[in-house]
Amino acid sequence: MDLAFLHPLYEHSGPWASVYVDTSRHTEDTPHERQLTAQAMARQLTAQGADEATCRAVQNAIEDLRHSSEPHGRALFAREGEVVLDPSLARPPQTGDWAEWAPLPRVTPLLELAGEDPVCVVAYVDRKGADFELRSALSREGAGGVTGRQWPVHRTGSADWSERHFQLRVENTWEHNAAEIADALAVCQEETQADLLILVGDDRERRSVHDRLPKRLHDLVVEAPHGSGSRLLDEDVERARAEHVAWQAEAELERFRAGRNPDDEGRARAVEGVPALIEAAREHRIDELLIRPNGPDAHREVWIGEDPDQVAVRRTDLKILGEQHSWPARVDDALIRSAVATDARALAVAEEEAPVGGLGALLRWK
Repeated sequence: MDLAFLHPLYEHSGPWASVYVDTSRHTEDTPHERQLTAQAMARQLTAQGADEATCRAVQNAIEDLRHSSEPHGRALFAREGEVVLDPSLARPPQTGDWAEWAPLPRVTPLLELAGEDPVCVVAYVDRKGADFELRSALSREGAGGVTGRQWPVHRTGSADWSERHFQLRVENTWEHNAAEIADALAVCQEETQADLLILVGDDRERRSVHDRLPKRLHDLVVEAPHGSGSRLLDEDVERARAEHVAWQAEAELERFRAGRNPDDEGRARAVEGVPALIEAAREHRIDELLIRPNGPDAHREVWIGEDPDQVAVRRTDLKILGEQHSWPARVDDALIRSAVATDARALAVAEEEAPVGGLGALLRWK
């Protein structure tokens, strides 16, 4: 998950209100229910010591969702009477609505609820061209397309010499159109930064386009088993997106497992465990965090200073480093703050055997 969108949260000091709201239910009573949710979240924050202005800002923001048709939910991060960031969620919070007041924003749940939401370009391919559709968990919109040569595109059954010549022209038309579709699809992917390309159409047409795409895109392509002209259902797209996310996660876990062993220079490319991760964060060596949100280490308490690299297992360690002000914080959120500051990524993992304790990182070395 690219963490760049979290930068506004670390431009100011805490404490922070972090609120997760489920908007997946839509009934006649929804406006009233959302108003009750707004009041309940404000009360929770008040009970935890949040200031009145921030509680009021959160309550107003949730009340503004009374008539929202968002399919999953919203996260809200607020301080000093202002909601600084309110990303939409790609799936509803499993634990329902909740709020927390803490020195750092509670962002780790976003790895599962808003992260790894691959954007797809669905290409509906036929012999004459293709239509492109941009899909994500929250949106569906047209993304252009391409029209190739319109004639000749159909074969005949004759074996006559002139007809064989015609067949060759048909083949040339198909090849030309496949190349144009591939070129347009590559441009569309670059412009949209899509994570996944789904080709829909007859077997031969899909394969012709696939073969002509740049090699850098081949691992992003999925060929859908639907005939020409059909439109993919939401569940088809969601299945392809989920399989892509699972494939990426497994690839990163494999890199992590291999990186545990030191290289020829005696340097490990991956570490796990809180002390090693804290050291890597202080040295700006984290390239990608791997977090199992329910892992036993995720909720451990560490100490943080005002700057992202001021993090330590013990408070006295920060004093040795010269930091005069420090606060306790969850280690997962402290590490994400450090990762954001150094343009690292983060990934939610489900496997219990890697990393140990639920926290690990792939490292960068100069």
